[in-house]
Amino acid sequence: MRSTGPVSRVARSLVAVTAAAAAWAVTATSLAASPAAAAPSGATAPRPGDSCTAADLGTRHPYIKTTEVSPTITHFKGWYVTEGTTGQQTVSTDTTTVIAVSVGLNDTIETSFAVEALSNVKAAVGLDVKLEYTSTSKESNSVTWNLTQPGYYGFYKGTKKVTGTYGSLNCNRAQQDNGSWALEWTEGPGSGSFTTFTTLEEGAVRCQDSVPADSIMAKAQALLDCGSATASTDHRAGAVAPTAQQKQARLAADPAATGDTVTEQPGATGNRARAALDCSAEAYKIAVPGKPLSWGAPLLADDGVRLRPSTIFSAHLDNWRLCNVTEQDGVLEASLWNWGNGGCATITPGNAATDRAVLMTASCAEDDLQRFYIYRDVPGSSKIGVQNKYTGSMIGYDRYADGEFLRQYSTGRQDGTGTFNLTGV
Repeated sequence: MRSTGPVSRVARSLVAVTAAAAAWAVTATSLAASPAAAAPSGATAPRPGDSCTAADLGTRHPYIKTTEVSPTITHFKGWYVTEGTTGQQTVSTDTTTVIAVSVGLNDTIETSFAVEALSNVKAAVGLDVKLEYTSTSKESNSVTWNLTQPGYYGFYKGTKKVTGTYGSLNCNRAQQDNGSWALEWTEGPGSGSFTTFTTLEEGAVRCQDSVPADSIMAKAQALLDCGSATASTDHRAGAVAPTAQQKQARLAADPAATGDTVTEQPGATGNRARAALDCSAEAYKIAVPGKPLSWGAPLLADDGVRLRPSTIFSAHLDNWRLCNVTEQDGVLEASLWNWGNGGCATITPGNAATDRAVLMTASCAEDDLQRFYIYRDVPGSSKIGVQNKYTGSMIGYDRYADGEFLRQYSTGRQDGTGTFNLTGV
């Protein structure tokens, strides 16, 4: 596991940058990052190119790239009313379309990233959309309406379905036109589609009724198939057999659908075979800025990575090497190999979807759960943020204390406890 061969050019570059941090700290004060501070509550959602601070290196935010709003009928039933049967009617409708709330592959909406994404959708479209997991199939299919005229009616429930795509923003250093460096929100890995909807409305509509174009009521009127024989023929009072158009709409409904959800999420292979790594010769501590505790790997396989003091008795459990380092758009990607226990930092497969899951170590493998993106402060500073490649979550901790676990958080820790110092040993 301890590579003695040549290290990659990127790894050597990182070693040089980190080793020079102390000298740069004095001579490059004009490039130093802003003091660490949590993002103000209620702040406007960041956009690509907005400035950020060193405290934001350990955070992540969604931003909405596209939206589409489409009136959709979720429940429908054709109903014929004759003279003497007008008045209040209660009709059990049939399900035509099922809409379920989802963000990426996650349809539980339990993470702060998913909730924030849907909140941004609400602001973007100006509609009161669902911010938690639910489905239109959970709604009652009963519609009660007061009918004053005989005729052929469509009893319906419907909503405005809101779909679109989102991106993920991370704070990282960016070189300016004048050669200086600054921290900016840049589009990072992790994007996908979302689906949500507004409150359901219900009603009854006839072919001869005048309704607003592209409204939920207009969609229901279209399902009446007003040019069909069913619509133009007198019937007994009560339910009317579905028209061909209504049958087609019902067949198109997929009760398991969660919207056209596609996410660009890398795969976890599940291959736990030991992998050969090209590791940097330099070892690092990943420490809390200005404080003595740093990442300490466990001796026991079922324990997690914790904040620990770095002493002569640490047995290299506080020393990490960056392995198989690549760089794209200024963001490093690496495996984090621990010198003390010979394992690689990882989020376990069973906890990949769990917010606040503990960071562990395991036998090194070609697995995206063991790959991490590293976001860096401006040159002269060793501050970084760390993000798991597979889950997209940032690494942080609940409170500063000896023995506290390092955990993953879908949007990071907004109080700056996801920003660390990567310092050469």
